[in-house]
Amino acid sequence: MNAPFRTIALAGRFQTEGVAASIAAIGDFLRQRGIAVLLEKNTADAIGRPGDAADTEHIGHEADLAIAIGGDGTMLGLARELAPYEVPLVGINHGRLGFITDIGIESWQEALGSILDGHYLAEERTLLTARVVRDQEIVWNALALNDVVVNRSSRMGMIELQVDVDDLFMYSQRADGLIVATPTGSTAYALSSFGPIVHPQVQGLVMVPVAPQALSNRPIVLPDDVSITIRVIDGREPRVAGDMQVFSDLQLGDDIIVQRAPFRSRFLHPPGYSHYATLRAKLNWHELPILQQRDRS
Repeated sequence: MNAPFRTIALAGRFQTEGVAASIAAIGDFLRQRGIAVLLEKNTADAIGRPGDAADTEHIGHEADLAIAIGGDGTMLGLARELAPYEVPLVGINHGRLGFITDIGIESWQEALGSILDGHYLAEERTLLTARVVRDQEIVWNALALNDVVVNRSSRMGMIELQVDVDDLFMYSQRADGLIVATPTGSTAYALSSFGPIVHPQVQGLVMVPVAPQALSNRPIVLPDDVSITIRVIDGREPRVAGDMQVFSDLQLGDDIIVQRAPFRSRFLHPPGYSHYATLRAKLNWHELPILQQRDRS
């Protein structure tokens, strides 16, 4: 039995139809169990509960748990904000895909009840730090749970990048972009660019070129304690993105330095959670195990 939760924060994609009602229902459910409820400020304003509003710092210091109600984007944003405070997260899927918001909206009460009773699986997820260095000054920095992407924002031409790993030259490449992904992010943009799926507990990072000019430029898995420096050599309107949610324009000669963050995000899952079941459901791996197929024949 794990320690009880006394204060829980809620954050939701309030723009989506039906999410406000779900947030209100979850809040009532928690209060009935004697749990104090904090609402992320924008969420509180949107659903008409400004009296329960709390900023990130307040949530970080006071909450024992935070719940994201929405899609994976909601969970990504909440994870970036709260990871420095080591507040564990639960994701309730009110979106479409739901790789990391693993609790379905139709079953939230049972799943959340189990977690509140102390029955859950805890999982640590790696984050990345990214900073842009220009003329020896840091001009931008960000956290990312999924990935850091350097690409061209123009429709014309490719971007040319030089990549060093731990100050050792790795390669130069021309491509539409380059993705550095965590294991969590290996099932996001990196997967659509033919990168490998990496289990969340593997201590590694994936570097995946996007539509490279040379077909010999392939994805590679690196140890997660390396420092990756991506220098912009050439290209029109280059930019960098963290989780495809926070952006910065780049200039030629900029260095984008990507490293593992000094803290991790802690996800809580209800009993019975399986990463493989998530992959089967989201990637349509619907074939039955061989023994079951034989039993049916």
